Amino acid sequence: MKFGSRRIVLVVMGTVVACMLAVALASGQAGQEPRPQMAENVFKNVQVLKGIPVDEFMDTMGMISAAVGLNCLDCHTGDSDKSWDRFAADTTMKQTSRKMLLMVNALNKDNFAGVRSVTCWTCHRGDLRPTVVPNLSVQYSPPAEDVNTVEIRPGGGGRSPDEIFNKYIQALGGAQQLARLTSYAAKGTYTGFDTHHTKVPVEIFAKAPAQRTIITHAAFADRVAAYDGRSGWVAAVEKPLPLLPLTGGNLEGAKIEATLSFPAGIKQAFSQWRADSTSIDDKDVTVLQGTNPRQPPLNLYFDQSGLLVRMVRFADTPIGRVPTQIDYSWQSTPRGSADRRQRKPGTRKKEGTTKGTVGAVYDRPRCHN
Repeated sequence: MKFGSRRIVLVVMGTVVACMLAVALASGQAGQEPRPQMAENVFKNVQVLKGIPVDEFMDTMGMISAAVGLNCLDCHTGDSDKSWDRFAADTTMKQTSRKMLLMVNALNKDNFAGVRSVTCWTCHRGDLRPTVVPNLSVQYSPPAEDVNTVEIRPGGGGRSPDEIFNKYIQALGGAQQLARLTSYAAKGTYTGFDTHHTKVPVEIFAKAPAQRTIITHAAFADRVAAYDGRSGWVAAVEKPLPLLPLTGGNLEGAKIEATLSFPAGIKQAFSQWRADSTSIDDKDVTVLQGTNPRQPPLNLYFDQSGLLVRMVRFADTPIGRVPTQIDYSWQSTPRGSADRRQRKPGTRKKEGTTKGTVGAVYDRPRCHN
C-alpha cells in the first residue's frame, strides 16, 4: 500500500440518457447535518493538526507528501499499511514534520498576519531537503508558467465571461439541446493503485442540477462516492472511516464536479467571473476564473472551439491549498443526439498536483501524521 503518489485512471464510455436515473440518488432532504468527526477523535497520537475534519486531515497529509516527494511509509513505520492504528507510532520523520508545521505557522503569524503565505511547498518543491544553491538552468531559462495558478485581475481579458459561456453552450449543441439533458448513466472501466492497476467496472449516475454518484466495482469491495446536491461522502474499505463525509473544500469540489455534468448551471455557481488567456501544451486557451466570498477560485479553460479542456479547483488545508485538475478531451457524435459532444475516453483527474498530460490520471497522496 503506497499512499505517496496515488494514480488512478478513469476511462468512461457512456451513453447520455435524457431520462430519470435507473438508480436512486440521495434526495438531499433538508435537515441538520451531523457534526463531522475531528482528526484527533479518529486517529491516535495527533499532536499538532487537531480540530480539523478527517477528510481535511487526509488532504493535509497529501500536501506534505507532495511537498517533500515522499509517500506515507517513508514517514511512518514500514508496517503502517497493515492497520490504521500503526500510523500512530512515532518516528524521527514525524517528529521533524511536527516541528516544521509549528515553524511554518509561526512564520505566517509573525510576518504575514496569519495569512498562509508560506507553506511546505514554498521551500521543498517536491524535494525532501530544500535546495540552497541557485539553479543556473532555471535562472537563465525562460520562466515556466503554471497555468493552473493564474491570477486574473479585473479587465484582464478582452472577451466577456458571458461570451465565453455562450460559446461553450453552443459548442455542446445549444441551450435547447442541453435543457433536454436532465440525467445520465454511464458505464466504463476504472484502473488505479487501489485495484493494482487492473481494470474494473465503474458506473456513473448523474441528475440535474448537481447530483452524482460514482460506483467502482473493485475485486475486494465496491467504492462509492456520492454528492446528493447538499452533502457528499465516500464509502470505501481503504478509508479511515466506513463512511467518510466530505467537508469544506472537498464538499464544494464535489458540488462543482457534479454541476459540470450539466454545463448550463456552472455560471450561476459563482458570483463573479473574470476572463484572460494563456496556453496549454502550446495551444491557446481562454481562462474563466470564478470566485465567491471566502472560497478558493475555480479555473475553467476553453479551447478555440469553445469546448472545456481543463478544470482546476482548490481546497484549503491548515498548511496550504491543494489543487484538483481535470482535463477533458472530446469527440463528435451524430447530429440530432441529445449531446452533440461527449466526453471522450481519456478524461483525466489529478488531485494534489498540477502537472501532467491528457489521460485519465487521478493523483492524490494519502497518509496521516
